Amino acid sequence: MERASKVIRGLRLSGDTLSTEELVCAAWPEAVGKRIATRTRAARLVRTKLVVEVEDIIWQRQLFTLSYQILRNLTKGIGQGIVDDIEFKIVPRRREPARAKVAMPTPLFDEADAIADPVLRDIYRMSRRKALA
Repeated sequence: MERASKVIRGLRLSGDTLSTEELVCAAWPEAVGKRIATRTRAARLVRTKLVVEVEDIIWQRQLFTLSYQILRNLTKGIGQGIVDDIEFKIVPRRREPARAKVAMPTPLFDEADAIADPVLRDIYRMSRRKALA
């Protein structure tokens, strides 16, 4: 069974179908595994150097020590001479906007509405607000 990269190269497709950079970035999760792929992202290919974005300096150092094994896995997957070096660049993760966990229902009925006198109704609402604060 042949590797997908050899089959794709053998098809002699036009250059706009699949670039080398897209091929390398698609092969990244397979080369490093699921766990590392969730914490990193193959960003771009500059000549023969693959630029990979990592979360922090700890990931950068750990992956730097594994770079030869990763290069070997990439070479097995996509072929010789496409990627010769890997640069790990620190790019912090973007935080998603905070969302409310539980929606607070708006009260449909307010017992203060049953008070006929507007002055007493306002006094009741202010005292209730102070008691709940």
